[in-house]
Amino acid sequence: MDNASLAERLDAFAVLLDLAGSSYYTVRAYRRAAELIRSTPADVGALVRAGRARELAGIGPGIESRLRELVETGELAELRELEAEAMPELVGVGRLLGLSPKRMRELGKVLGVRTLAGLREAAASGRLESVRGVGPKTAERIRTGLAAVHESRPRRGMLLNRARTLVDEIAIALGGEPAGDPRRSSDLSTRFAVVVREPAALDAFERLPQIVSVLERGEDSVVGVTVEGVPIEVSYAPAVGFGTALLRGTGSLEYVASLEPLPDAPTESDVYAQIGRPFRPPELREVEAADPPPDLVRLEDVRGDLHVHTTASDGKATVLEMGLAARERGYEYLAICDHTKAVRVVEGLDADGLRRQAEEIVAANEALAPFRVLRGSECDILPDGSLDLPDNVLAELDWLQISVHAGQRWGSDALTERVLKAMRHPAAKCLSHPKGRILNHRPENALDLDRVFEVALETGVALEINGLPDRLDLSAEHARRALASGVKLVCSTDAHSVRGLENMALSVATARRAGARRGEVLNTLPLLDLVAQSN
Repeated sequence: MDNASLAERLDAFAVLLDLAGSSYYTVRAYRRAAELIRSTPADVGALVRAGRARELAGIGPGIESRLRELVETGELAELRELEAEAMPELVGVGRLLGLSPKRMRELGKVLGVRTLAGLREAAASGRLESVRGVGPKTAERIRTGLAAVHESRPRRGMLLNRARTLVDEIAIALGGEPAGDPRRSSDLSTRFAVVVREPAALDAFERLPQIVSVLERGEDSVVGVTVEGVPIEVSYAPAVGFGTALLRGTGSLEYVASLEPLPDAPTESDVYAQIGRPFRPPELREVEAADPPPDLVRLEDVRGDLHVHTTASDGKATVLEMGLAARERGYEYLAICDHTKAVRVVEGLDADGLRRQAEEIVAANEALAPFRVLRGSECDILPDGSLDLPDNVLAELDWLQISVHAGQRWGSDALTERVLKAMRHPAAKCLSHPKGRILNHRPENALDLDRVFEVALETGVALEINGLPDRLDLSAEHARRALASGVKLVCSTDAHSVRGLENMALSVATARRAGARRGEVLNTLPLLDLVAQSN
């Protein structure tokens, strides 16, 4: 089995462990192992056969034994047992309908069904009410949901990194192209789609291990659902109309509707040419977006990352390890911005700790030259708007991120005054994750961005697009407003590990959704120009 196959099996095992009630930490360990294997360049199967699997960080004896079983037999016996116990098809459909795994297993056991077809038959014959706790209203809600289940969307969107992985894996398995919300780099995805070139791929899709049930099958399309309740549509298009199908499959639905009627064309570029419109990359296919500028920012334009953490606060790698990884990505510079003490929920650096770290940065620069590690900090903004480090220490830094980590309960005026005072500090370079949101968990704070934009122009402080998948803050909408006001952006990862540097792709995708030009993102500049613009 190749790395992708091993990772997919561990992911499936993690999902079923979750459904079976295993501990959060066990489930997380298998998911992290799957992510690690998926991104490892070495042949993990060969490492397993050589008894070296535990050389990979995060692979313990339990996961190693599962990997050995997969490599030797191609399957996991316990996975089959869990599938029988967990009823993944019913659970997947139930989650899409808004019903809990526990409820779906109860329905399955009492009604003696394990499939969507069996559940539909039980609903049609009026047997739902025979299940304890299912009254007429609940039964009718289930019947209504089943009738339109192929049109349902998840109640909570999926984070961009996971959504991309899901559709990319299915597209690769089917020889097709990813589409839907993930291709447009939406913050949260609810529409998942793949467009394929061969009709046989529709049958292959139904057999994929990720798909637990087929919701609808047509002549040229099929809709399936994963055990997590995620619906995925796969559409077949012949070569002559593949570009048109891909454009429609990518969306957004409102944007595509504004272009109709669309001619059949083999590529998306051909579609745009035939309708006389400028080509838009997928990130800008929204009704509210403008046509792209000629120098729309690209991932390859980025010259450095200006917000990463190390073991000095809550990171997983040292200054040197982060610097080496950044240099390997082709960057010219990297700013180490560990937390300060006021953040409280993690270890932070005080003045003495930051000065000790300076010695580590000097040593790293000697080893990595001409690559440059910048001495920085993610400094908390205190309730009175002052910063959590002495001015004489702040003056020594190459780069200063300023942050609020607990502003959701503050009113707009108080929070905004707090942030504006900090932005006026002469050492401030960039305001981190300005709206403080955690997608699917915590709403935006009440920061008045219009006032922030005014002070950003006055002081030269940039605003960050934070690349953590559950932040993506500023959002594309807010970044678009910032750019219209003349404010500069920084695309950063907030990486807490070497692997976290990959989140630059998510940050840049968000900047592209905002229509950001290369020169409007400060870390596309060479270091000397960056220093000149930020002083």
